[in-house]
Amino acid sequence: MGAMTDHRPIATWLTDMDGVLVHEEDPIPGAAEFIEALKSSGLSFLVLTNNSIFTPRDLRARLLASGIDVPEDSIWTSALATAQFLDDQRPGGSAYVLGEAGLTTALHDIGYVMTDRNPDYVVLGETRTYSFEAITRAVRLIEGGARFIATNPDPSGPSVLGTMPATGSVAALISTATGRQPYFVGKPNPLMMRSALNRLEAHSETTVMVGDRMDTDVISGLEAGLRTILVLTGSTRSEHVENFPYRPTKVVESIADLVDLVAERAISS
Repeated sequence: MGAMTDHRPIATWLTDMDGVLVHEEDPIPGAAEFIEALKSSGLSFLVLTNNSIFTPRDLRARLLASGIDVPEDSIWTSALATAQFLDDQRPGGSAYVLGEAGLTTALHDIGYVMTDRNPDYVVLGETRTYSFEAITRAVRLIEGGARFIATNPDPSGPSVLGTMPATGSVAALISTATGRQPYFVGKPNPLMMRSALNRLEAHSETTVMVGDRMDTDVISGLEAGLRTILVLTGSTRSEHVENFPYRPTKVVESIADLVDLVAERAISS
């Protein structure tokens, strides 16, 4: 697993954010250099995150505060992927939203109406302020016929104080109450990768996905037809890789090990 398995040039890079570029607010060594190498190479790239709380502008500011300069239009969130999915499925629709600015802004930008009266969808995203009243309203709207969509299935997420329940946990609560399962748009759904490729007008055969989780980043990249690189600075440890029935194309210690690879695998100008 030490080397890429073929010689096709890499034209596009997709990379996860948490666990690959940063731990909370702390940059991972080599992350800033990796992003600068991508920008200098002229290759297309996107930073992906299942986090739907923040807009790309917010995330750019947070990364910049950590010393990592990612352009706003190079950030792709599960909220943006969800908005694109809904726009493709039912343009100009309506939704009851449990989420924050990252999600509501993405839905407003595609022309969706936010309403609690007979919405087409209940859309669940991550928030730090879930309320029993809002969850109860979502349950009743789903029982009344609204389609149930969630930005991602992550059951928990990190915070400075420890683990917090995330979108997947609240989705499970609503599903238990309604008997209806949501459609999850974000990783590990390969739709998240496909939407990123479409945004860049890129091809799966010349794209690489970098992530820290075998069960989200690697499997969604694999199912979308991408080569995958696992970094060991996040959730999946080296000794756990062999427990999975699939393998990444390459395993490296950290994003710092990929800085030189960006230049080596770039298409010659």
